[in-house]
Amino acid sequence: MTRRRRSLLINGLLVVVLLGAGVAGYLVFFGSSGNAQPTTARTAAAANRDVSEVVTASGTVQSSFSAAASFGASGTVTEIDVKVGDAVTKGQQLAKLDPTQAQLQVDIAQGNVDAALAKGTGTTALLTAYRQAQLALQQAQDTLANTVLTAPGDGTITSITGSVGQRVGSGNSSSNANGSSSSNSSSSSSSASSASSASGFVVVTDLKNLVLHANVSESDVSKLKGDQAATVTVNAMQSQPIQAKVAQVDLTPTTSNNVVQYGVTLALTQPPAGLRPGQSASVEITVSSANNVLAVPAAAVQTVNGQSSVQVMENGAETRKTVEVGVRGDQYVEVKSGLTAGEEVVLPQVSTSTNTNRQPGNGTFPGTGGGNRNGGGFTGTGR
Repeated sequence: MTRRRRSLLINGLLVVVLLGAGVAGYLVFFGSSGNAQPTTARTAAAANRDVSEVVTASGTVQSSFSAAASFGASGTVTEIDVKVGDAVTKGQQLAKLDPTQAQLQVDIAQGNVDAALAKGTGTTALLTAYRQAQLALQQAQDTLANTVLTAPGDGTITSITGSVGQRVGSGNSSSNANGSSSSNSSSSSSSASSASSASGFVVVTDLKNLVLHANVSESDVSKLKGDQAATVTVNAMQSQPIQAKVAQVDLTPTTSNNVVQYGVTLALTQPPAGLRPGQSASVEITVSSANNVLAVPAAAVQTVNGQSSVQVMENGAETRKTVEVGVRGDQYVEVKSGLTAGEEVVLPQVSTSTNTNRQPGNGTFPGTGGGNRNGGGFTGTGR
C-alpha cells in the first residue's frame, strides 16, 4: 500500500471517529439537557369525599360596641369617677362639672315661670310668655343635667382624655363606632360595620363581645350571606382558630387604587382570652359545601363557555367527557353527573428535566390546588 493510500485511509478513519463523537456529544448535551422528556399520563380516581368552597379575606378584630362621650355643657371638671380599665354599665356616672352656674340658670328660669304663671294665661300674649318661660326652664334643666357625664353603654373604660380642673366648652362632640357623633353620652350608639376611632372625654369599649371586620373582593361578595360558618385565625394566636359566623355584609363598597372591596362583619364564637381589638386576622368563610359526594381534583376539570369536561383514561387511551359540576373547592370539584366512582381522570402534565436537582414534593400532584393541608396528595376534605 502506497504512502498516499495509507494517508487517505487514516484521514477517513479520523473523520468517522470525529463524526461519531459529535453525534454522541449532541445526544448527551442536547438530547437530555433542558428539554422536557415524555412522561406517562398522570391520573387520579374519581372518589367520594367532602368538598367545600371557601372565600378568604383578612381583617381586624373590633369591639361590637365602642362609643366616646363628652360633656354637653360648659364648665370646669370637678371630679372623674372612673379610671382606664374599669368596667361600667350604661348610665353610670363617669365625671362631673361644677354645676353652680347651671343651677343658677335653672333657679332664674324657674322664677320666670312662676312670675308668668302668676300673671295668668288668659290672653294670647300672656300664654305665649308663659310657654317661653317654660321652654327656657327646660333648656336650663338640660344644661344642668349635662354637667354629669354618664356611660353610653356597657363596657370598659379604654380612654380618659380630660382631667380634674380642666375647662371644657359646651357642644363637645363624641364619635361612636358607626361614625356618628353626639354631644353627650345619652345619645351614643353601637355599630360594628365601621372602624372609626372614637375620641372624647371618655371612651367606653365592649371588650367581651368582639367581632372581626374583613374585606372581600367584588367577585366574592355575591357568595356571602348571613350565618355562613367561618374560621378566623388571629395572627398573634395562630394555634387557636376561632369559629365565627357572617353577621353583616356591607351594601356599599370601598375603592382603593381601583380595587373594589366590600366589608363583612363576623361574630366570633367563644373568642379566646387575651383577644384584643385591633389585632389582625385572616378568615375562611365556607360559602358552599357538600358531604360524601363524587369529586375529582380541581385541576382535572376544564370549563369553557360554561361547559365543564374532563379527560378520562379508558383502555390506555384518553377520552373527553362532559360533566355536570356542583361545589367548586380550590382542591376538589363535585361531579354531579358524567362520571362514576373509580374512573381515572387525567391531570395536567408536568415537564421534568434530567439535568435539574428539583424533586417532586411529597408525592403530591402539581396543579391540583395544593392537595390537603398536610401535603398528602389527594387525601383530605376537598378544602
